Amino acid sequence: MRAGFLGILIVFLATVGYVAWHLWRLTPGGWAAKWGIALLFLLWMAAAFASMGLGSKASIPTITALYEIGHPWMIAYLYLLIAFVLADMGVLLRMIPKTWLTGNGYTMAVLLGIIASTLLAGGIHYRHKYREELTIHSQKPLQRPLTVVLASDLHLGYSNRKAELSRWIDLINAERPDLVLFAGDIVDISLRPLLEGDYASEFTRIRAPLYAVLGNHEYIGREADAEQFFASAGITLLRDSTACVEGISIIGRDDRSNPGRKPLSALSVPSENFTILLDHQPYHLEEAEEAGIDFQFSGHTHRGQVWPLSWVTDALYEKSWGHHRRGSTQYYVSSGLGIWGPKIRIGTRSEYLVLHIR
Repeated sequence: MRAGFLGILIVFLATVGYVAWHLWRLTPGGWAAKWGIALLFLLWMAAAFASMGLGSKASIPTITALYEIGHPWMIAYLYLLIAFVLADMGVLLRMIPKTWLTGNGYTMAVLLGIIASTLLAGGIHYRHKYREELTIHSQKPLQRPLTVVLASDLHLGYSNRKAELSRWIDLINAERPDLVLFAGDIVDISLRPLLEGDYASEFTRIRAPLYAVLGNHEYIGREADAEQFFASAGITLLRDSTACVEGISIIGRDDRSNPGRKPLSALSVPSENFTILLDHQPYHLEEAEEAGIDFQFSGHTHRGQVWPLSWVTDALYEKSWGHHRRGSTQYYVSSGLGIWGPKIRIGTRSEYLVLHIR
């Protein structure tokens, strides 16, 4: 495990050095200008990692500012890496001249302009929350038609703050739901900003029963602390357990971060009720089909958050985003209402699901 992490760290640092060297090489002018650009790139990276490493050692406004300033670096670094790799291949294949990559202000202005515009557009796109709507006609008896709002991956904390949560709660209340379900990663690791900012009071504004399961980020933090926060927010946490509401059964699996979580086959699945399964990470979708689940809702993938990482998640999961069907079981894998890290979406979207059960 440690050797694998060390290997990833070495590769990461090598690619950061590769990008910084290319920026140094591309910058026109003398050594002062070249070193200045390369150091600004590295300091930008330092802000991103400092925001995640300070914990309780700095004030919430300081950590929040570092989040806002530093986290877009991750996407800028990704696109700079792709651009320089493609450019080096172009030089190697004699498709572009070397002079384009050496002390060239025009190339630098175009490259940085495109990346800055992409980040700005991605930030604007993230602000828009997509309303996905799905209707399921159940063959099982219902007490009455139901409207359920489902969301995942809020990642509340230093990045997605209370004002944004308040806007999301307004969107949920506007649907007049009979039930609201969260499929994990409500907390973005640290509970400190949620507790000091009284985020729990926003959840109590939702005028419907609330149920949730844990995600991997609640485990990266402390799931016991997250459990206490959910209780104060009026959210019923399902950990390998079942609840019956309005004649439907909600089955909540503990996150697979817990090596001791029960298999789905060991949980009680009432066959006479319409069943909704909440499972944060959408692995082994065949289990829900085999258990006779009517509908499974998952998140976790973010669908890569930015292109081309969406290609990676599409390859890793049977379904990394959207509506899916296996036999008589239907699924929805959400790309998330919130986001981890930089508040930027490129080629993906932030969304919530409005499910009508008829």
